[in-house]
Parts: sequence; structure tokens; C-alpha cells
Amino acid sequence: MRKRIAIDLGTANTLVWVAGEGLVSNEPTVVAIASESGKVVAIGEEAKKMLGRTPESLIASRPMRDGVIADYQVTEAMLRYFINKVAGRFQLFKPDVMICVPAGCTQVERRAALDATLAAGAAHAYLIDEPLAAAIGAGIPVSAPSGHMILDIGGGAAEAAVISLGGVVVHKSVRVAGNKIDEAIQEYLKKKYNLIVGDQTAEEIKIKIGSAMPLKKVETLELSGRDQVFGLPRTVAVTSTEVTEAIHPVLMQIIGTVKGVLEDTPPELAADIIDKGIVMSGGTSLLRNFDRLITEETGVPCHVADDAIFCVVRGTGVVMENIELWKRSVITKR
Repeated sequence: MRKRIAIDLGTANTLVWVAGEGLVSNEPTVVAIASESGKVVAIGEEAKKMLGRTPESLIASRPMRDGVIADYQVTEAMLRYFINKVAGRFQLFKPDVMICVPAGCTQVERRAALDATLAAGAAHAYLIDEPLAAAIGAGIPVSAPSGHMILDIGGGAAEAAVISLGGVVVHKSVRVAGNKIDEAIQEYLKKKYNLIVGDQTAEEIKIKIGSAMPLKKVETLELSGRDQVFGLPRTVAVTSTEVTEAIHPVLMQIIGTVKGVLEDTPPELAADIIDKGIVMSGGTSLLRNFDRLITEETGVPCHVADDAIFCVVRGTGVVMENIELWKRSVITKR
């Protein structure tokens, strides 16, 4: 009777999965609010178009920062919107909702996620660690007594974890991911060309010509922004080599996290990881040649999971559908 919903509350995108139906919603984690009344005006795709373009009467913001809740009220309103969208506004039975959180987040951040979910209209709220959900979604046999390593890189945080026997053995997270890569591109353009560009332009550069390693054939992209010196609009051409140079320090921070986990891994599990390699999931893992750079830096084979963006939400959905089997891996509150 009750609907069972799994939500991947990401810094950049929120994905919603319904048991028995699959993925039903994939929208940006952006909310637009009327600045005087505090009323929610738009959520998701509609609100993302407003980012950096709003008048004084509207505020478009991202309520999630670094993978955790930064603005409680706005997150609650957003969760209510997604739950109502899926379950209908007038439901007889409130749905059960499972949210995934970074393995490295604090007890306070976990409680905030549970409370926001219950306040948004859930009967029971469940929490699952993101690396575990990503591993299940990537099709890794996590219940087996052997070590598997997952690297989940989203918009706000990157997490590396070793999973064995249905639980996280070693994990490290760094609040550096897709958004920090965008910021690095913005900083580089500011220093080299005195050009100020917005978040969305920086993201476009990353997707179109970004690469973790220099490309054999250099690609170029023309982009427009505001001149820092004269304050006038200006267009410059940026090459893929420049983007690779700009984002290298950020990528090395993420690789540092991977190395940290490999150092702390028990020897038995380390042997398994050398055999099976590292599996990458999350939107930022789709950055060109990132898997090659990690293989080069760590000496461990690395590959990107199929449908990397949907691994976490798919894994959360699988756990939600078989909640009895995964009782000890989730935190619950009603």
C-alpha cells in the first residue's frame, strides 16, 4: 500500500527512484525563493535556469553544499516537492523514503537529513551510506567476503571506500568534486585572461573540452564573459590543454583520497582490489581520461561504472525494495 521512494540528494542533481517503477525524476538541486515572503517559487530545472539571472525579489540557491544539507528549510521544501510529485499530494498512506548521505558526514548532518525527510511527509525515513549505495548500483557483489573499492565523485564531495560483507570497511571523503573543478576553471580564466564567467559557463567548458590528461588533438571552445579590468563583455578562445592545467590540482586532491584509502586497507582486501580494480561512479567520474589518470597515479586499474550518474540512486532503490535484507546497513527513524 505504501510507496517506497529512494532519493539521491546530490549537490548538483536530485534523482528519485520508486520501488517497482524505477527512476522517475532527475532534476537539478536548485530552489528559487521569493526573498520577502520566503515562498518557494520554482524547483529543479525551472529554478536552475534562474541561477545567476534573478532580480532582487528572487533568490535562486543550491540548498545542498559539499554533499550535505546547508539550508534545512529549503531542503525540506524541496523534498516535499519531490515526494508529492511521486506519491501525489493527497495520499492515504505516507511513503517510506530512503536518502543517501556521504559516509564521512557527522551525526548532526545525518539527523538533519532524517528530520528533513520526516518533515517533508515521509512515514519512515531511512539513511544509507553513499559509497555502499553506489557499489550496489554499479552491480558489485557487496555481500561477498572480498574487497571492492568504489570511488563516488559527485558535485560536492568525492568519496572512496572499500566495501566487504555488505558494509564499508575503510572510507575517506574530501569535499572536493565537480563544483570545485568548475571553480578552478573560473579562477584560471580570471588569472590568465582577466575574464569573469558564471558557474554554468564553467560547467559547459568542463563538459565540452575538459580532460584529466592532455588530449592528442587539442580542442578549442569560444566563450563569453565579463572583462575584470574594463567591466565590458568579451569573448576568448580556450583550449583543452589550458583546462587540463587548470583542473589538475583539484583532481590530485581526489586522487590523494584514493591513495589514503588504499594505505588504510587491510592487506587481504588490498590484494582483492589489485585484482578487481577501482570502480568509479557519479557525474564527475565521466570527466574524460580521469580513470586513466587514477590508474597512472595509483597503479591500480580503474574503470567507470555503466550509467555512472545513476549508480547511487539505483543502489538506494535496490536496498529500499529489499529493506529486510539490508536492515543492518541502514539507519532508520519514524
